[in-house]
Amino acid sequence: MKAATGELNLTVITLIAIAAVIAFFWVMWPGIQKSINSQWNNLSTYKGD
Repeated sequence: MKAATGELNLTVITLIAIAAVIAFFWVMWPGIQKSINSQWNNLSTYKGD
């Protein structure tokens, strides 16, 4: 029974860690996407020297 409880705890910790990573990117993605689009627009309008 102790081993099953340990596995359950590990599963819960893993799920919480995955949720934390997803939440981080959920919050940060709009800024990342804006930065990527800005750099892409700068490259597409670059005329060179």
